[in-house]
Amino acid sequence: MTDDQDRAAVEAEAPPDPLATDDAPPVAAEPLDPPQPVDPADASLLALIDRLGALHEHSELSELAVEAGGTRLVLRKPVAIAAVAAAPAAAEPATGSTGDGAAQGPAVATAEAPTKPSVKAPLTGVWYGSPAPGSAPFVVAGREVAVGQVVGLIEAMKLFNEIKSDLAGTVVRVIPESGALVKAKQPLIEVEPL
Repeated sequence: MTDDQDRAAVEAEAPPDPLATDDAPPVAAEPLDPPQPVDPADASLLALIDRLGALHEHSELSELAVEAGGTRLVLRKPVAIAAVAAAPAAAEPATGSTGDGAAQGPAVATAEAPTKPSVKAPLTGVWYGSPAPGSAPFVVAGREVAVGQVVGLIEAMKLFNEIKSDLAGTVVRVIPESGALVKAKQPLIEVEPL
């Protein structure tokens, strides 16, 4: 077979292209590039936001506000969001008509920061307080914990990481519920030192 006969055999097997003309060469399908920002300033702004987010995550700041021109960006950690949410709740009883003061209890408790030393999450992920659903938890309030003892698991990227205590003492409380998302450096277990 000649090259012309091979080409004719392939064209006979392929369905006709309704958009093709006889004199136009066939166009090969090329993968599309992901959409790029039209303006280089957009790309630099997105890169700046990424850098600010990374800096904020690794800092001790609970809130970071940046204003440039007519744009304002506010980054808050979960602790700051809880404090902002508790502030209106604490102000509400002062203007409310109930004089019993019962509504003040939860608002004060949510605004109160943990004062006891705590075992903190070394990474962000999903917290599990027991090795399997329905099994006994690693630690419970009122029991002692030793340095190096496993206190829970954090699932991150489909891997379960054992979280070990860096404190020795009596467990005061386990802060997150099993299955809750925890952030890096978030307190997990409050411990009363021995």
